[in-house]
Amino acid sequence: MQSYDYTLWIPVIPLAMFLFLGILGHKLKPSLAGILGTAGLGIVTLLSYLTAIHYFWGGESAETMQTLIPYNFTWLAFSETLVISMGILLDPISAMMLVVISTVSLMVHIYSLGYMKGEPGFQRFYAFLSLFTFSMLGLVLATNIFQMYIFWELVGLSSFLLIGFYYQKPSAVAAAKKAFIVTRFADFGFLIGILIISYYTGTFDFGILTNPETSPIASITGISFMGISVVSWAMFLIFIGGAGKSAMMPFHIWLPDAMEGPTPVSALIHAATMVVAGVYLVARLFVVYHLFAVDVQTLIAWIGGITSLVAAIIAITQIDIKRVLAFSTLSQIGYMMMSLGVSGYGGEEGVGYMASMFHLFTHAMFKALLFLGAGSVIHAVHSNNMTDMGGLRKFMPITRITFLIACLTIAGMPFLSGFYSKDEILAATFEHNMPLFVIGFFVAGLTAFYMFRLYFNIFWGEDREYHHTPHESPLIMTIPLMILAFASISSGYLPFGKFITADKLPLSLHINPYIAGSSVFIGLVGIALAWVLYKHKSDLPDRLAARAGRFYTAALNKFYFDELYLFVTKKILFNLVSRPIAWFDRNVIDASMDGLAWITNYASDRIKGIQSGQLQMYAASFIGGAIGLLLIVLYLLAE
Repeated sequence: MQSYDYTLWIPVIPLAMFLFLGILGHKLKPSLAGILGTAGLGIVTLLSYLTAIHYFWGGESAETMQTLIPYNFTWLAFSETLVISMGILLDPISAMMLVVISTVSLMVHIYSLGYMKGEPGFQRFYAFLSLFTFSMLGLVLATNIFQMYIFWELVGLSSFLLIGFYYQKPSAVAAAKKAFIVTRFADFGFLIGILIISYYTGTFDFGILTNPETSPIASITGISFMGISVVSWAMFLIFIGGAGKSAMMPFHIWLPDAMEGPTPVSALIHAATMVVAGVYLVARLFVVYHLFAVDVQTLIAWIGGITSLVAAIIAITQIDIKRVLAFSTLSQIGYMMMSLGVSGYGGEEGVGYMASMFHLFTHAMFKALLFLGAGSVIHAVHSNNMTDMGGLRKFMPITRITFLIACLTIAGMPFLSGFYSKDEILAATFEHNMPLFVIGFFVAGLTAFYMFRLYFNIFWGEDREYHHTPHESPLIMTIPLMILAFASISSGYLPFGKFITADKLPLSLHINPYIAGSSVFIGLVGIALAWVLYKHKSDLPDRLAARAGRFYTAALNKFYFDELYLFVTKKILFNLVSRPIAWFDRNVIDASMDGLAWITNYASDRIKGIQSGQLQMYAASFIGGAIGLLLIVLYLLAE
C-alpha cells in the first residue's frame, strides 16, 4: 500500500506560513512576503495532487477506495470510545477536496500578487490567506466530527479577518461582523447536534458513525423527543451548521455583503472553498442522513432547491457584478444540496451523491474563474457596477475569452465541465423528485440568462467613456485565468463515477439525451434572451422591469430578507426582549445590590464610633451589657 506519511505537511505548511508572515511579515518587503506565501501554497498543491493521484490511481480500485488514516493521535479521552482525536483521513471526497482547495488557493495567491500590489497590509493579507487555507485543509482531513468542528470555527475566524481586511471601511467591518454573527448562530446548532450524537453513541469518529453495517446510530433510532427521533433532531441541528457556512436560506444574508472583502477573497472563500463546507459536511455524514434521518435528507433537498431558485431570481436584478456572482454561488450550492437530498446510497440510486461532488469540483473551477475575471474588470475600470461598464471586449481580450468560457460552463453548454455535472444533478432529481426537477430545470435557464446578462453588459452593451483607458491585467493576473479556464473545460472529463460514490463502488455514468438536450435548450433560450436584451443598448430591460412591478422591486431588494432580520432583531429581540431584561437588570438586580451596599455603608457609618479606643467607654459598654443580660435572665426566671 502507498505510504502517505507526507500528507502531514499539507496542513502544516500553511500553518507555518501563517505564523511566519503573521509574526515577522512586517519586517519583509511586501513582494517577498507574497512570494513566500505563494511558494508555500505551491508545495501544498504539489503534495495534494500527489496524494490524489496515489489515492485514485496508485493501486487496485478496491484498495484505493478504502478509508485511510495516515495520522491520528488522541487529544482528549473521556472514555474508551469517546475521545477527541486529531488526525488525517483520506477517502474519495477528502482527496478530491485537497485538489479543490489547493488549486483555487494557489491561483488566488498568484493572482493577488498583481491585484493586491501596493495595498497596505499586503503581508497581513497573505498571512490571513495561509490561515484560511490551513483551516479548510484541517476541516476536510478531519477524522472525527469534533476535529471538524474545531477547524470549522477556525474557518469562520479566518473568513472574518479576510472579509474585514479593509477595516478602515465601515461597510467592510459591518460585513465581517454580519458573516461572523450569522454563521455563529448556525454553528451553535452544529455543536448541539454533535453533543447529542456523541451522548447517545459514545463516539465522535466518522469511521464508526458512517459505517452502514455497524453504526451505533442504528441502536438509537427508537429514541424520540417531541415525537421526532433524536437522530433526526441531531442531524437537523448539524445541517443547520452546514446551512450557515453554505449560506442556505434563511442563513444566506451574510454572503452578498461579504463581497466587501478583496475580490481574490471572494474567489477563495465564497466561490470554491468555505461555502462548500456545508455540502462537504452533508456528504461526509451522508450515510447517517440517508439511513437514519431520511426526513432530514428530504428537507435538505427542498431547502437546496428553494435556495437555488430564489438566489437565481435575485441575481437577475443585481447590478454589482460581485453580487451577481455571489447569488450565483448561492444558487449553485443549492443545486449541490438538492442533489444530495434526493440521492440514494448504492448503484444507480447514488447518482445524486456523485453528481453533487462532481458539481462541487467543476463549480470550484469556473466560479473561481468568474470571480477572478470580475476582479480583472474591476481592476481596469475601478467600479463594481455594470452601469459603469460596456465595450470592454476591445481592451481586455484574455479576460473576455476566459470569462466567456466560464459563462458557457455555468450555463451547461455541451463539452464543458458544467454540462456533465449539471446533467447528472438533473437526472438524479428527475428520477427521485419531479417538483425539484422542474425547479432545477427552470434554474438552469435563469442561470444562463443572468450570466450572459453579466457578460454582455461588461464586454458588449454601450461603449463607455472611461476616465482612463482600460487595459488588460498584467500577466501575473491573467495566467490564473487561463489555468482556471482550462480546468473549467477539462474537469468534466474526469471519471467521477469511478472514484467518488456514496458506497465507494464504481458507478458507470451515462448522459440522458432527453434531459441533457432539454437543459441545453433552456440554457440556449436564456443566452438568446440575454443577447436580445443586453448585447446592444436597449430600453427593453427597463420596460420589462417596469412591467414586473412589485415582484422586480422585491427581487432587487433581495425579497427583504435583511429587513426582516433587522425587524426581528431590533423590533422584537432588542425592544421586546433585550430592553426589558436590561431594565430589570439595571433597576431591580443592580438596584437591589446597590441598596444593600448603601445599607451596609450607612450602618457602618453609624456604628464605627463605637471603636473609639477609650478604655472607659469599653468598660461602661461591657458593664451595661452584663447588667442588661442579667436583667433578662432574672425576668425569664421570674416567669
